[in-house]
Amino acid sequence: MTRPTMRKAARPETLDGMRAAMQNLTTEAGRSNAAAFRPRPSDIIIAPHAKSGTTWMQQIVHGLRTGGAMDFTEITEVIPWIELAHDMGVDLEAEQAAHPRAFKSHFAWDNVPKGGRYIIVFRDPADVIVSFHRFLEGWAFEPGSIALDDFAEGFISSDRWHRHAASWWRQHGRDDVLFFTYERMKRELPAVVQAVADFLDPAIGRETREIALRQASLDFMKRHGRQFDDHLVRAARDAACGLPEDGEASKLGRGVAGRGARLLSAPMRAKLASRWEATMGAEFGFADYAAFAAAVDALPHPSLKNPAKPAPDQPR
Repeated sequence: MTRPTMRKAARPETLDGMRAAMQNLTTEAGRSNAAAFRPRPSDIIIAPHAKSGTTWMQQIVHGLRTGGAMDFTEITEVIPWIELAHDMGVDLEAEQAAHPRAFKSHFAWDNVPKGGRYIIVFRDPADVIVSFHRFLEGWAFEPGSIALDDFAEGFISSDRWHRHAASWWRQHGRDDVLFFTYERMKRELPAVVQAVADFLDPAIGRETREIALRQASLDFMKRHGRQFDDHLVRAARDAACGLPEDGEASKLGRGVAGRGARLLSAPMRAKLASRWEATMGAEFGFADYAAFAAAVDALPHPSLKNPAKPAPDQPR
């Protein structure tokens, strides 16, 4: 008697196929668990749109709260992803390796659990598109099967970036939300680390701040790439998504600002500009992302312009 052969999972080759697979990344129980979570007032929730510096900010926050501890398998292990916690067997209510507790999310303001403190990073949506396409290729869809422009058209039509950005920008001026742009992180990382440290706890000492800055460099993170590659997420959820086990989803690219405008076609850039005008332009009056980024960078974060002198390191 011939035994039936097991059909190997295949990666999607169309946008619709990719979307269908990724819909299974979370479950209804997982989504309910995320919605029910109530953070503590001291909790930090890092909630940029996907591919906008989330992992980078997680590394900064974890380095500041631990003095540079790197004893984790993957960053999601020590900074849980709220939307996926239940489906990865993680208890959001549990104590963490250090104080303050920290969490990752891609929720817009309307959906994010309220009661904690929030760090948001905005990134040029053209660059987000290119980075997202690169991230998903070889994991959520077969390499070479979905052209960048096709991916971009689906991304733009979903309007998720603009809705996410608008929801958070409406909160500017709150003292429990700290805003950055990805581009400023690239230009002024030392000042950004100082601002994050002051947001977490002004008593974080100089040595800890210097360690966190050093360990937030692209060179350092690339040398520890396995700790930032989402392999725990893939191990927990690939089978549910019907994806092969051999996928790769590196988060540590070159991080080049402005690359999206060079790689997207002129028609896609025009569609993105039109979407901007109908959303961020219509509501807030920003002509384009550059104007918006300038407004974000101009928000009053005293430590960005005049870094406070850190206190000596304290036992933590």
